Amino acid sequence: MGWADVFTRILGSDLSVEIRAFDGSRAGGRDADVSLEIRSPLALSHLAAAPGELGLARAYASGAIEVHGDMYAALASFPAVALGDLAPELRRELAVKLAAYRLWWPVKVPAVEHRPKRAWRRHSKSRDSEVISYHYDVSNRFYEYVLGDSMAYTCAVFPSAEATLEQAQHEKHDLVARKLGLEEGQRLLDVGCGWGGMVMHAAEHYGVRALGVTLSRQQAQWAQKTIAERGLADLAEVRHMDYRDVAETGFDAISSIGLTEHIGLKQLPSYFSTLADKLVPGGRLLNHCITRPDGTHGSRPGKFISRYVFPDGELEPVGTLVSEMNDNGFEVRHEENLREHYALTLAGWCANLDRNWDAAVAEAGLDRARVWRLYMAACRLGFERNVVQLHQVLGTKLDDTDARMPLRLDW
Repeated sequence: MGWADVFTRILGSDLSVEIRAFDGSRAGGRDADVSLEIRSPLALSHLAAAPGELGLARAYASGAIEVHGDMYAALASFPAVALGDLAPELRRELAVKLAAYRLWWPVKVPAVEHRPKRAWRRHSKSRDSEVISYHYDVSNRFYEYVLGDSMAYTCAVFPSAEATLEQAQHEKHDLVARKLGLEEGQRLLDVGCGWGGMVMHAAEHYGVRALGVTLSRQQAQWAQKTIAERGLADLAEVRHMDYRDVAETGFDAISSIGLTEHIGLKQLPSYFSTLADKLVPGGRLLNHCITRPDGTHGSRPGKFISRYVFPDGELEPVGTLVSEMNDNGFEVRHEENLREHYALTLAGWCANLDRNWDAAVAEAGLDRARVWRLYMAACRLGFERNVVQLHQVLGTKLDDTDARMPLRLDW
């Protein structure tokens, strides 16, 4: 039995893709539009060292496995690989077959895999700074190739299925602004602000004085330069700092778009209470983040995402977030799930990366570009299959008993 046939046992026998192996074996759908090539025995050594998604991801990142054609289509054919580790009994059987490859073809962990440099406490300020820098301080230009002109690295909101990614990112920022009830002259704090998209939108379209903070130095530098170029420096500012170190208070509104995934369950009470302390009575918080679909899933993502994409990331079910908001300074007034919108957003990012592939590789390196190609396609599948969701939760800090909200939602 050739290795192509063995991989059909790992990936499923009813394959719509073709599998080709270095030993000349072939399996799956012949002449399919998408094929998986096992290019080297090193792929098997990676799988022996880390059976399941991590070993396969390492093999792909290092080039020992290649996917020809659309990555999303390939992963959609491999649900066990895209969504979780292999069954324990299959791992044991494969370990015996792969032992010789592990011995004779030793492999190194790809350089782009992350492990904390120091034994800092999980979600301490120092460790948070390190892991955020790992993911976001890749290259601003690389992110421009992936994200497009909006430089928004969070779920867009598509007003229609035909909307462009840029239109959808504009709609996302405007929806947040409308939910927060932004008005000219107000003060907005955007925590985990990325490249400053929400900060600039609030300043330009609502006349709001907006402060954004990010742990990524490269993001802050890019944002401040763009703010100046757009003539918004009198209203908008982005700082390289931890949200916990913001000294100012008395904000009318706070947006948190894609930060909560980095906070951690144990830190949620202090996270929400800290944000509540920054608001005036009647001020609103819009919390926008990825969640688990329910409480039966673990909070930590799979090994591939943890090692290569979002170290220390944690995802909670939306019920946990609502409860923590309610218990730590906020009355929850509205909630909605934008799961399908994130799948569409990721499809746009995948298309951008494919279109700019050569330039992205030249900017960030082949290993990292391959990791981004794999993780974005896998995440798109995850949102489509309801493995993860995206929720916006709106809360208000009561003014005594007055929520300062309209009788009916007005956005």
